[in-house]
Amino acid sequence: MTTARPDRLRSPTVPRPDEIRAPSLPAAPGRRPRDAGTGFGTLGLIALMTLAAMALPLVVTDSYLLHSCIVVLFFAYMATAWNFVCGYVGQLSIGHAMFAGIGGYATVLLFTGLGLSPWLGMPVGGLLAALLSVVVGYPTFRLRGPYFALTTIAFAEMIRIWVENTDTVLGIPLNGAAGLTVPLRGESLAALQFNGKAPYYWVIVGLLAGALTATWWLEHSKLGFYLKAIRGDRDAAESLGISPARYQLVALAISAFMTGIGGGFYAQFFRYVNAERLIGVDLSIDMALMSIIGGQGTVFGPLLGAVLLAPLAEITRGHLGGSLLGLHIVVYGIILMLAVLYLPKGLIAPLRSLLARLGLLGRGGRR
Repeated sequence: MTTARPDRLRSPTVPRPDEIRAPSLPAAPGRRPRDAGTGFGTLGLIALMTLAAMALPLVVTDSYLLHSCIVVLFFAYMATAWNFVCGYVGQLSIGHAMFAGIGGYATVLLFTGLGLSPWLGMPVGGLLAALLSVVVGYPTFRLRGPYFALTTIAFAEMIRIWVENTDTVLGIPLNGAAGLTVPLRGESLAALQFNGKAPYYWVIVGLLAGALTATWWLEHSKLGFYLKAIRGDRDAAESLGISPARYQLVALAISAFMTGIGGGFYAQFFRYVNAERLIGVDLSIDMALMSIIGGQGTVFGPLLGAVLLAPLAEITRGHLGGSLLGLHIVVYGIILMLAVLYLPKGLIAPLRSLLARLGLLGRGGRR
């Protein structure tokens, strides 16, 4: 009688004891693989891009070109701020312009009414926008999918209509649909008013660099780790003890704070604010499309989207807006459909693949 060998009785799907290896766990927040292509390499790239951008006015002196660059960088900043909500929280906001409106109006009113410098007025406006985001976000984050998007645009439209039909509130002048004009103080650093375009350009470059750095921080922080888990599977994340409402509100407040500061810069640069231009749905759509088409959930995706789409918007509005009103929205829609069909991860994805093939970006790098 022959006795079967033990290894022949073992199921072929069960590994031998000496073949068992410990599973590789994902890197914890703040501890990423050395070849991830992120980390301080991304910070170095942000610093390098900032230094190069700061030198542009030394070469380009044409006022119109500098103005165009400021507009592009402004949209890049706003799209980066919007990216915190959709790119990392996973909720589509189409009413984000209300935070820009709060920041813009607050900056102008504090400057004209109390003589407060815009350098202080902009962060105060950002804080007010963050407070509004908590009020709006607490009930709306219970909604998912298109319902959240519809609720945000409803809030924004209510605020816009109210501002357009209100001349004064508690003695504070809003001037209704006419809006507010920033009084001229002459060349003044404290008043954030300059005769040339270069100082404004340097300010928006600094704001954009700060926004990109904040995005890098989010990707490597515990908050970003939790937000990605919530975006991937909200119910599973909640079962692990992660509070979706708390962390989503924090991300929304940060995004609103940044957007409010952007609204304050808009007011000082154009020296004028009104509800249609700063709270209207057009600005919200611009922020959303630039981030989505460029690559949401990445550091440089919104910047890439703004560089490509902001000039296109100015061209269509300036040259065809009079005869074909709203054409830029149609063009945006076509670009969005093409991007969703052929580049679902945004324009940053093929660029990242190209850099990886050239050896300029580590495998798995996410920028």
